[in-house]
Amino acid sequence: MRFLVVDDEKLMLEHLERLLCHVSPGAEILSFSWPQDGLEAGKRQLIDVAFLDIEMGGMTGLELAVQLKKTNPDVHIVFVTGFSQYAVDAFQMHATGYLLKPVDEESVRRELTFIYGEPDRKSHIRVQMFGGFEIFVDGKPVRFGRSKAKELLAYLVDRRGAAVTTAQAYAALYEDAVNSASGTGYFRNIVRELKNSLKRAGIERILIRSFNSISIVPDEIDCDYYRFLQGDPVAVNQYRDDYLPQYSWAEFKNAELGFGKG
Repeated sequence: MRFLVVDDEKLMLEHLERLLCHVSPGAEILSFSWPQDGLEAGKRQLIDVAFLDIEMGGMTGLELAVQLKKTNPDVHIVFVTGFSQYAVDAFQMHATGYLLKPVDEESVRRELTFIYGEPDRKSHIRVQMFGGFEIFVDGKPVRFGRSKAKELLAYLVDRRGAAVTTAQAYAALYEDAVNSASGTGYFRNIVRELKNSLKRAGIERILIRSFNSISIVPDEIDCDYYRFLQGDPVAVNQYRDDYLPQYSWAEFKNAELGFGKG
């Protein structure tokens, strides 16, 4: 999820940025004090929700919203202002929301709930597959001692609970590398590091290991990819042809998802 925040008051800009980080941990936040910079950012990448001050120098928030909508008609606009008289203008242009300063956490949460619905509380483990792989526990990213351990987890999440053998996982992560004895030993270290990383985060239960196979428990995680496959509109909107872009073995799946979305 990507938010755009534009306000020429520095303190308000920083305050709203903090609120969004707390309400929606893991979201990407682009913040600018100059409207033109915000517009350029909106042209370069798709924005899910734009929080715009109305009275700004150079360009009003209303004018900025019109330009952002031209670039991305699906962007949600939430106006943030200290002047209630702008409410009519805001809703005439079909703004999603309207926040009066001073803005508090509850009002921000209410606007995002209006847009996306109540968050899924079934799991405190959130996995992000779109835009780059990350796993969060209670909003905090899990740290991995080795990048290949993190990649192995991404591969297992991609398999959605299907068990994979050591040879299958090794071939996916190392492509053309020969599965030699030394390679197998190194891969066991990767599996051990994955287990330890999950244990440090208190979520080792999501990993299932048996003789010569490994898998994850999909019901234990909240994953954007899984919700996409279920037709969840928020997850579908979040997908930008960017399924696990850092891993070459995911290229075919990314093309497959893009075709299905179209």
